[in-house]
Amino acid sequence: MAVALASNLGIHVGGEPLFAGVGFTLERRERMTLAGRNGAGKTTLLRILAGELAPGAGSVSLAKGTRVALHDQRPPRDPELTLGEYALSGRRDALALEERLAALERAMSAGDRGAATMADYADAQHRLELAGGYRWRDDVLAVLAGLGFRPEHAERRLVTLSGGELTRASLARALASRPDLLLLDEPTNHLDVPALEWLEEHLDGLDAAVVLVAHDRWFLEAVGTSVLELEAGRGRHFSGPWHAWRTERAAREIALGKAIDRQRAEIARMERFVERFRYKASKARQAQSRLGRIERIRREGAAADPRDRRTLRFSFPPPARAGRFVLKLERARIEVPGRTLVDDATLRIERGEHLVVVGPNGAGKTTLIETLAGRREPAAGRLAIGHNVEIGYLSQHADTAAGEGTVLEALQRGTGLSGQRARDLLGGFLFSGSDADKRLDEISGGEQRRLSLAILVASGANVLILDEPTNHLDVESREALEDALLAFEGAVVLVSHDRALLEAVGSRTIVVEAGRLESHLGGWADHRRAREEREAEARPARPAEPAARRRAPSKNARRRVEAIEREIERAEAGLRELEDELADPAAWSSPGRAQRAGERHEAARAAVEGLYDELDAAERELSRG
Repeated sequence: MAVALASNLGIHVGGEPLFAGVGFTLERRERMTLAGRNGAGKTTLLRILAGELAPGAGSVSLAKGTRVALHDQRPPRDPELTLGEYALSGRRDALALEERLAALERAMSAGDRGAATMADYADAQHRLELAGGYRWRDDVLAVLAGLGFRPEHAERRLVTLSGGELTRASLARALASRPDLLLLDEPTNHLDVPALEWLEEHLDGLDAAVVLVAHDRWFLEAVGTSVLELEAGRGRHFSGPWHAWRTERAAREIALGKAIDRQRAEIARMERFVERFRYKASKARQAQSRLGRIERIRREGAAADPRDRRTLRFSFPPPARAGRFVLKLERARIEVPGRTLVDDATLRIERGEHLVVVGPNGAGKTTLIETLAGRREPAAGRLAIGHNVEIGYLSQHADTAAGEGTVLEALQRGTGLSGQRARDLLGGFLFSGSDADKRLDEISGGEQRRLSLAILVASGANVLILDEPTNHLDVESREALEDALLAFEGAVVLVSHDRALLEAVGSRTIVVEAGRLESHLGGWADHRRAREEREAEARPARPAEPAARRRAPSKNARRRVEAIEREIERAEAGLRELEDELADPAAWSSPGRAQRAGERHEAARAAVEGLYDELDAAERELSRG
């Protein structure tokens, strides 16, 4: 059932058109991700859907009775509320019903037992039961817990919370409000990995339409079922997961002759991404099929076109050769005032090794890498630094961009470069022309992060220690960082909540938890798989079902699986034909023809996805016997 219908939406900002002709239909349980460069209008579109902004053209129609919730980066309006009060306030329906019931109970206690009063009371009770009953408050508190708040936090006033905690509070309120249409602007900000995983599961089970903006690629892939691409003032709707849209977009741009080398590299990246992501059993079959389609597209293309969009691209210079080991912790105890984070820790990092550090918030990841970077001394034990080691450290707080002056002056202070060499370096980080003369107190968080990365690149370090380097970076910039780290021949120690980056970069994973360091070969997916296996082993085994009660898989169930597999083969053959059509530049010779080709392609892809869903259900039935 459609929850929202957007028709021919358009809006101007500052007298200039932001986008025009944007239209789509949102079905219940659809999770549409918004894609587009900064300034394309993603946040503006969310606010139009929320009814906070009126479009300059077109309209938004909502199904009758649709409840809408918007989470964005704006702080709560009433900072004197407690966290619990603020989260509960999202359930105005349940609060109003409780007040109505209390008023009716007072009337009945005063002797009013008339038929009308009793009918009103029964109606209010029924409505409250539909709204979650008297458990609804517990449901709200469960959302707070899922996002990392402890029970005692509910009594803290909002004015005492940090910026990150306020952002999580806003997200909790939106999630707990039981919306029919949930609008999320950067919901992954300030979430650790357990909270991210909880949010993914929560959204997957939510009986609502969702529209979201995010830069976390793993999250986008786990959550999204469709994509609305905002590009050059227009909207293009794509049915299918995030990586499939990226692949289709790259194929489309190859067909148009745009930056073929870069688009082929993007397709190859999606190939690697699907390979890593498909460790989830539920995704494996779909991922395998998509790998085949990606491989076909990867081999096709047209002549390169020098036209291109401004995108961050950089690399680290070849590092000076260090000794065999670069850093070594020996029986170290790492503390913060009043608390030991890690005790009796030993860690050896070899030349050229790429380590990723994971663990729950508060476990000591940042304190550990500050110790490795020489920013703090261990309380016991020692840190040994290898021969010819030069450390480059990037704080999550972008402190290299602090101070007075301009972007250019900050770079010169941090690198010693002067004149044109400094401007050339800044140009590679999207500070061209007058951008280099912006004052530091006027630049955005993303610009601060790019400036810090520019200073790091110029440092000549052969050991990079990075704390949340993707903060404030969009998807394309995160991928540029990923490429630069993959090509870097020195050692890397990385703390990040970006699981796609952890998986791409890490050759070894260090887990910080319960005062200990544990080391495992591999990146994020290997760590996650090993954790799931340990958790499965720790669960009590279910008693085996008596042999007499087990049923052999039915012939009908097996035939159903085989029939669906044949349907998938036919549907994918049709999809390949449509992809051939899309790869033909003639398909883009007129707007009408391009639109029809795109619509047929999206319908065919949606049909294939639906068949895979049917196959999953049929295989589950077959496995149950």
